[in-house]
Amino acid sequence: MNEIVVGIDFSKGALNALKYASLLARGFKCKITMLWVDKPFNPDSVYIDGENFREGVHKRFAELIEEYTPLVGKDNIQYKIRTGKVYDEIAAYAKLNKCRFVVIGTHGISGFEELWIGSNANRVVSIAPCPAFTLRQDFLVSNAIRKIVVPIDRTAETEMKVPFAIEVAKAFNAEIILMKLYSTNVPLLKKKVDDIADDISAKLLKEKIKVSVVEKIIVNITSDVLSVIEKNDADLLIIMTEQQNRASNIMLGEMAQQLVNNSPVPVLSIHPDDKTSN
Repeated sequence: MNEIVVGIDFSKGALNALKYASLLARGFKCKITMLWVDKPFNPDSVYIDGENFREGVHKRFAELIEEYTPLVGKDNIQYKIRTGKVYDEIAAYAKLNKCRFVVIGTHGISGFEELWIGSNANRVVSIAPCPAFTLRQDFLVSNAIRKIVVPIDRTAETEMKVPFAIEVAKAFNAEIILMKLYSTNVPLLKKKVDDIADDISAKLLKEKIKVSVVEKIIVNITSDVLSVIEKNDADLLIIMTEQQNRASNIMLGEMAQQLVNNSPVPVLSIHPDDKTSN
């Protein structure tokens, strides 16, 4: 689990995803595999159809390897070419090679961000065999991850995000912001959220991770989460995909999809059966 696979189509979104993957690779000491899938003409790509198309792809990858080698180290970045559906090939590669993360930009072959999210990126997140990072093409990638928002509700699955949040926080010495989500003002139900958050806070402090807590009565969960991100100047959101069976559900859950679609910062989506590297 020391490999990160990045979907690459040479669009702005994909190249920004590669930049973010290089940040993750340094923090987690992983190598990067750029995966290009042969597919219909991409209006956002720097290449067009023609006899020199594949030659141009290999040349562009060579340039990217030269650019990123000083950042991630010699022999820590490579590329692979596959033919098929983007989401199937990325997921299949990640599974075969037991990748730690998938990283995908949310602006690609469609040329329209919402359509891209609703097709390739959405499906990659849905069927990936490991946690998946998504980020918008206009997100400014820095050299650090400083503040991580982790929403907490009263469901049994809500704590599944925590081991991954701990891994990221330790890798980047980041603060975790626990966002307690209350669906009601009923004290008994609020207490369940409070108890879960207290338990998580204790685990984080034991791991020597800085933690802060915010509270929200849910009005619109997407707007509520995004407001906490903005107010706290956070730079990563970690969520569950709301899926129990990826084989029977190729699309993200509604709430997860809305957050992936609208988050101004990268989103790390965790599947219920994902495993940490430990």
